[in-house]
Amino acid sequence: NHRSYELPNARIMCQHILTHLPGAQGMTQIVTISFFRFGSVRSRLWAFAMMGLARGQMSRVPGIGFWKLFGSGSNEGFTPKPNVSVYAVLATWPDRQTAERSLQQSAIFARYRQQAIENWTVFMRAETARGQWSGQTPFSTTTQNQNGPLAVITRATLRPRNLARFWRRVPNISQVIGQDPNVVFKIGIGEVPWFQQVTFSIWPSLEHMNNFARKGHHARAIQAVRMEGWFKEELYARFTLIADTGTWEGDSPLKKLDIS
Repeated sequence: NHRSYELPNARIMCQHILTHLPGAQGMTQIVTISFFRFGSVRSRLWAFAMMGLARGQMSRVPGIGFWKLFGSGSNEGFTPKPNVSVYAVLATWPDRQTAERSLQQSAIFARYRQQAIENWTVFMRAETARGQWSGQTPFSTTTQNQNGPLAVITRATLRPRNLARFWRRVPNISQVIGQDPNVVFKIGIGEVPWFQQVTFSIWPSLEHMNNFARKGHHARAIQAVRMEGWFKEELYARFTLIADTGTWEGDSPLKKLDIS
């Protein structure tokens, strides 16, 4: 049972596919990130194996552009200890209609949903992006929306010599973000354990996100990154939220935004 929470009109629709917003289907790149929670040992082993086995199938999904498969960290995701029950898939699409159709109809995404006990997908448009990901610039940006809720993706490949210093700082950052009442959703995921790290977070506004990013442990960590060159490659991207489908921990995290 997939439920959709639409922004900015906050319409909640109990449907198996998202209802199209008028004029929302233009040829504007759509970015999706799908999270899957696996319950049984068998399904968790399946999900772990698919980190390698799903690559060929994922590349053949109709309309898919840039895509990545992720595992996740334990607790709130910002730890080097893996969470073997949660995996994620990021993908770009030429437009929203293609994204919806391919996510619903492609065999590989259907298999993930069948194996998972819960799944949640967020649909977004990139407002701003800087840096590269695997040597590419995957996100096409649109007009920035400074006022509404937003999602943020940060991604970095760590230099091996800086691995220990990076992971020593992470617990402090994790504790601060976990205590921040304004963060709507946050998770740490990764392509390669310990070396290629991604954070995904949702905030009620740019102001709330900046208040976190520019203070305390996070700000000091960013300063160290710049001064000491911890990363071989990094990317920062900010997104406008469009819609979601499915649930996470039994509900849509976007409902926490309380948008009318």
